[in-house]
Amino acid sequence: MLVIGAGMARTGTTSLKRALELLGLGPCYHMDDVMASPRRIREWRAIGRGAAPDWDRVFAGYRSVVDWPAAAFWRELTSTYPEAKLVLTTRDPLTWYDSVRRTVFQQVIDPPGGARTAVYRLLTTVSPNMRAFVQMMDACVYQRLFDGRMADRQHALAVFQRYAEEVQDAFPPQRLLTFPLGDGWENLCEFLGRPVPGSPFPHENSAEQWNRAIGSQIGRLVLLPAAGRPGHPRRR
Repeated sequence: MLVIGAGMARTGTTSLKRALELLGLGPCYHMDDVMASPRRIREWRAIGRGAAPDWDRVFAGYRSVVDWPAAAFWRELTSTYPEAKLVLTTRDPLTWYDSVRRTVFQQVIDPPGGARTAVYRLLTTVSPNMRAFVQMMDACVYQRLFDGRMADRQHALAVFQRYAEEVQDAFPPQRLLTFPLGDGWENLCEFLGRPVPGSPFPHENSAEQWNRAIGSQIGRLVLLPAAGRPGHPRRR
């Protein structure tokens, strides 16, 4: 493991994933990899509930990791991989909360109602994979980080700010880069010792893009066998 992304979801983690892969530090493990694998979902659900993880097995074939659920375990990962560098993606707390309210936390903060919410609740009831995913998120993120109080805006904002401070206080600048949303290549490449690419820095997975993609991701997850196993990623 070469790079650990400690930033919460909706702080530019997908863009960082693409950037790390362009810098030759991939494959990069991300929530998308978890959602594509019923085995990984159940693996993280067990970890969130207190099972002792084999981190080398969890991240077999990967050279970097960003986003939830892994970022919620930054203490454990940085202890397991003491040579890995950390990147803490950040953004304005108010815009972060608005983003998670419209995306990752939508069904627990502000359900849109209508057919979309009805289908979500039905799938959570009848699909073992979807139910396991919701349970995994509850164990690894909602309860672990937010005490289940994501709808309490002031509490969630306080958690977000305290989280960043705890990560920043835990590591020297040689090991940790605080990387604000919208930052470009220069600081990241200097920190990682990589040349600046000729292409623009990736800017991916806006709230609108997330909402367009999530239906297809859930549909694929529901159709996968509950015992589905992921293949190891290819080196790029």
